[in-house]
Amino acid sequence: MGGMEDLSLLDERFTDPIAAAEYLESIRWPEGPVCPHCGETERVNRLGGAAKTRRVFKCYACRKQFTVMVGTIFESSHVPLNKWLAAFYLLCSSKKGMSAHQLHRMLKVTYKTAWFMFHRIREAMKEPEFTSLLTGTVEADETYIGGKRRGGRTVRRGEDRAAERRGRPKPGGNKTAVFTLVERDGRARSFRMANVTAHNLKGAIRQHVERDAQLMTDGLASYQGLGREFAGHDVIEHHRGEYARGSVHTQTVESYFATLKRGVNGTYHHVSRAHLDRYLAEFDFRYNSREVTDGARTVAALSGAEGKRLMYRETR
Repeated sequence: MGGMEDLSLLDERFTDPIAAAEYLESIRWPEGPVCPHCGETERVNRLGGAAKTRRVFKCYACRKQFTVMVGTIFESSHVPLNKWLAAFYLLCSSKKGMSAHQLHRMLKVTYKTAWFMFHRIREAMKEPEFTSLLTGTVEADETYIGGKRRGGRTVRRGEDRAAERRGRPKPGGNKTAVFTLVERDGRARSFRMANVTAHNLKGAIRQHVERDAQLMTDGLASYQGLGREFAGHDVIEHHRGEYARGSVHTQTVESYFATLKRGVNGTYHHVSRAHLDRYLAEFDFRYNSREVTDGARTVAALSGAEGKRLMYRETR
């Protein structure tokens, strides 16, 4: 049936649950079905009769039945697999994300179902922790996401900047801090920050960046002293009107923030603190796979669906 490189929404895998199941099996079990209960590969057969149309397998080692959905984010879902496949493709191919309302209209599922489907997909997009450290030239910066200003008081520009220097959201903003590390020509890794302090920022950098990396940051005092721990630390003084000094700049991470904010403000409109980590995983995933096709990006996301579960009660 081929790959997804030239996939369109008219593909039968988006309309036929059986074709979708076969395709997911080829991604999850390229060498043949594997029992998710005991790991058996040899004594596994597909059942006939009514179970054949649902592609049910039986393991004759542990005597349990299973489908490709068992042990994945799809488990216990009543949504047909073809609609799941379409939802993955739509979210992976939308640069600034897609609202649950639009998915609800396109797939003809309830809004609640569409919202939960997208959160499960974001869970599949999450990068495994500490698979590798960032290296080379690494830019670091922080921004604020979400929230609305409350009350009618006007916030003065100097007051705005003073709040950022203290590592707190802007006055009246009710915003959440986001810290992002970006490799030049490489990967991005984003984190929700309770407080933008030297302890939190330096801790994240030490945990996720190789010691032989060259760091690029703005002039926030919280970054001071990092040059002694890494190969180097160059600083851009934005408050003096400096934005680039040759190869010294933070424009890569700022470009990442521009895409993130266009998605949050223009597509999602509001992102709660409770779910922000999943939204960051979504934008990190798309950024890190930006050089591949939409189809290949979808396959990568589907590959992350195994071994993850997200129950609805965990999202409330």
